[in-house]
Amino acid sequence: MSNTKPPFLSLREIDHFIFFNTTPSVLSSSPPMSPTVMWRNGAKQAICKTHRRALSSSASLSSFSNACSFQVLSLGQNFSEKPKLYPINVLNPHLGLCTRGEITRKDNDSGPRCVPSLPRGFSCGGFCPRSYASVAEAVSSQTDLEEDVSFTEEVQELVQELRKEQRKETARKRWERIAPGMGWRKYEMLKRRQVKIETEAWERAANEYRELLKEMCEQKLAPNLPYMKSLFLGWFEPLRDAIHKEQELIRQGKCRAAYAPYFNHLPADMTCVITMHKLVGLMMTVGEHGSARVVPAAITIGDAIEQEIRIHNFLEKTKKKKDAKVEKSEGDESGVVEKEQEKLRRKVTELIRKQKLPAVRRIVKGYDESRPWSQEAKAKVGSRLIELLIHSAYIQPPADQLCEGPPDIRPAFIHTVLSITKADKKTSRRYGVIKCDPVVLKGLERSARHMVIPYMPMLVPPVKWMGYDKGAYFFLPSYIMRTHGSKQQREAMKIASKAQLEQVFEALDTLGGTKWRVNKRVLDVVDRIWNSGGRLAHLVDRDDVPLPEKPDTEDETLLKKWKWKLRNAKKENRERHSLRCDTELKLSVARKMKDEEGFYYPHNVDFRGRAYPMHPYLNHLGSDMCRGILEFAEGRPLGNVGLRWLKIHLANLYAGGVDKLSYEGRVSFTENHLDEIFDSADKPLEGNRWWLRAEDPFQCLAACINLSEALRSSSSETYVSYLPIHQDGSCNGLQHYAALGRDKLGAAAVNLMAGEKPADVYSGIAARVLDIMREDAQKDPTSFPDALQARALLDQVDRKLVKQTVMTSVYGVTYIGARDQIMRRLKERGTQLDDSQTFGASCYAAKVTLTALEEMFEAARSIMSWLGECAKIIASENQPVRWTTPLGLPVVQPYRKLGRHLIKTSLQVLTLQRETEKVMVKRQRTAFPPNFVHSLDGSHMMMTAIACKRAGMNFAGVHDSFWTHACDVDQLNTILREKFIELYDAPILENVSFPTST
Repeated sequence: MSNTKPPFLSLREIDHFIFFNTTPSVLSSSPPMSPTVMWRNGAKQAICKTHRRALSSSASLSSFSNACSFQVLSLGQNFSEKPKLYPINVLNPHLGLCTRGEITRKDNDSGPRCVPSLPRGFSCGGFCPRSYASVAEAVSSQTDLEEDVSFTEEVQELVQELRKEQRKETARKRWERIAPGMGWRKYEMLKRRQVKIETEAWERAANEYRELLKEMCEQKLAPNLPYMKSLFLGWFEPLRDAIHKEQELIRQGKCRAAYAPYFNHLPADMTCVITMHKLVGLMMTVGEHGSARVVPAAITIGDAIEQEIRIHNFLEKTKKKKDAKVEKSEGDESGVVEKEQEKLRRKVTELIRKQKLPAVRRIVKGYDESRPWSQEAKAKVGSRLIELLIHSAYIQPPADQLCEGPPDIRPAFIHTVLSITKADKKTSRRYGVIKCDPVVLKGLERSARHMVIPYMPMLVPPVKWMGYDKGAYFFLPSYIMRTHGSKQQREAMKIASKAQLEQVFEALDTLGGTKWRVNKRVLDVVDRIWNSGGRLAHLVDRDDVPLPEKPDTEDETLLKKWKWKLRNAKKENRERHSLRCDTELKLSVARKMKDEEGFYYPHNVDFRGRAYPMHPYLNHLGSDMCRGILEFAEGRPLGNVGLRWLKIHLANLYAGGVDKLSYEGRVSFTENHLDEIFDSADKPLEGNRWWLRAEDPFQCLAACINLSEALRSSSSETYVSYLPIHQDGSCNGLQHYAALGRDKLGAAAVNLMAGEKPADVYSGIAARVLDIMREDAQKDPTSFPDALQARALLDQVDRKLVKQTVMTSVYGVTYIGARDQIMRRLKERGTQLDDSQTFGASCYAAKVTLTALEEMFEAARSIMSWLGECAKIIASENQPVRWTTPLGLPVVQPYRKLGRHLIKTSLQVLTLQRETEKVMVKRQRTAFPPNFVHSLDGSHMMMTAIACKRAGMNFAGVHDSFWTHACDVDQLNTILREKFIELYDAPILENVSFPTST
């Protein structure tokens, strides 16, 4: 018999059982005349048996020795019966104990070869296809060669089927760890969709515009489109052609501008879409009334182009590599060529299908060795694209324009230079701005939902964090920390070991693994309010404030008041415009995701260690509207305590003092308003609209709907609720300072001490502020001018007036910040004070509020001062303040002096700001106390998230607000308190150390 063996699967690669008859097998010297088909059927039965059992044994076995061949194996007449599987451990009578599953003999053994009987109870890794190969060889040696080949091929096919089953089993196990409870076919389908969303966002937009333009032109329906959409269609083709022409000049060597080496790596249509959407997006979100500064806009566009080029180059080079392999193998035999093609195709397909960041980085490293673009390169590329857009984008004439006059065609964007005069009015600074035509500005609000948003919520659980840039999205660039360009912070994160960041990784994976969905009933109400003009439930008015007419007078006093009102009206309109754009972006995401069964928010941290969703618009850290629209995608029965917590939660959302009652008082409040709750759920806009009186109206509406459904169900305990229930900190910053200083009085004021009713620190501060103002109001205005301000504010002082200032005091709020906060509250109330009086009253109220804070929280102020002094000493040595959070996250304060760098481009002279090696001493000092406390509250939230995950609970965190299902609130309350105690069991202040930078 030939020594060449067919390539059967090694026993080390699969788990299996060996098939034997009930009677012990004995090798004899004369082979029985068993037909080959008998062995073939036996192999089929054994392998099919392993398929049905889907074996998952992890034991690995060695193949049977090639030196061993069976001359005969007597199975008697029971072979056709149902096969039985026996685990075995084969012993070599000559060599002693063999490797598991291995049968060997001495080469010089000329005597009869035998294998000991195989009793039940002996252990082996399982079924052994290699043993069947040996049996097949023994039988085939006595039969025709063609039959031997046929049998060998059939066994190979069966083994390959087994390999497929094993790969599927491995994939199922991996999927069960990633997305438990989700069918693996569904997971793979959603994953493919997610990869497509990430890698083809810009390309899909380009195709959409191209197809839409063609269809509209063919059907002559372009004038019937929304005005902004038609403008985009009109801009696309000219800008694309302009970019293509520029690329051709670069290819021919006729353009040698500084941007040329970076300009020609992406198709013109994709570059066109990125430019339009990025610039217009900046004008919508961060611009001031339809404008964007040139420097950040150019850098943003350049960065987006670079990211898309890397993705595009990867896809194109991979494709070219496959084609090159095909051409190289044209001279080979056809079988070899097909084999190489198939091998390469499988490899490429597998790498593209996975789309994991570690794999992507290895691919990019192998196929794209280009260096990252410098800031200058991004600015030059973005500047040139902005210039091309300005020269090619025009406002088209309206469809009803009369033919007699000339067409009203004008540029959509203009480039201008503005000057800012500093406070001392001695110096000014000039900067370039891109402004859009007012007609475009009106169209922007209607077309916000059409903008491309690369970082959308994920349809499948995010990739687990494994490193600084390894985790979250499959393909889009993802970084665990938002360093905002701080080189030292970035390096500190990169050198931190995986073991050091293990808890941070686990916490972010927990937050990102929470599954959400859109509450369609609440979204429908939001849409109805928004489409009718806004104004309700804290939604911004969709109409602008009318500008006051200039009085026909020369009275300077009246003109001064008119100018003040005009300035305020314009400011209000700018703010409304920004809020309208923000609302449109959030609603566009909600509409896009409303039909999804669920989605996920990958999280990362800022440099202080606070966790944030990477998707910026519709998330649970957002406004009341966002929180009302979102709910958990996985529901849980209310159980014994869930209904009570649902009632308490609704009272908390209604607020207005109700949230400061005892738990039983809040339950009673909800039960006393059941009629209003049912009316709100059934007729949110047609009924009494009780929910609109709540402090958080949309969240209150969602709670009304949930509670009414639970009370109307046959059993409230079995009612499945999807509503997140909040457990919020009471002035969380002061809580951490009280714990740091072991301050019992401060702890009682912020609910770190047990009490029948929750303490209200804001009401306490408001009471002290009122006492001070009453004393000041009694004084003589001639000797104490603030007496007039005190008298004007006596009926305005309450907890809401001082709440924001108290909240932000521990985070370093300044006098100016406190003044602006209080001024906003006074304007919201529509007081009888004019603008100048409001400003003066706000200055006085801010001063009094900060004084009251220092009196009531002396220990907190002392700790803040001590931390600030420590930071001052460090920064005076030109070192940034750095520390490590209790969870091992390295923190480096990024505040350094900025240097100016000029870049000459075809559009303008750009001024880029760069970090220098000189730290900002004052900024390092003032920022350290609030940043340090932020790192502590971030650590507490992450510790709570990890503990909730291990307890099998759903968890979401918003800094000092912890969310879970109603049935799990009691357990959450226990965990968050245990973790707070665990955090402060350590002497944190005593252990504060400030290592110098290397």
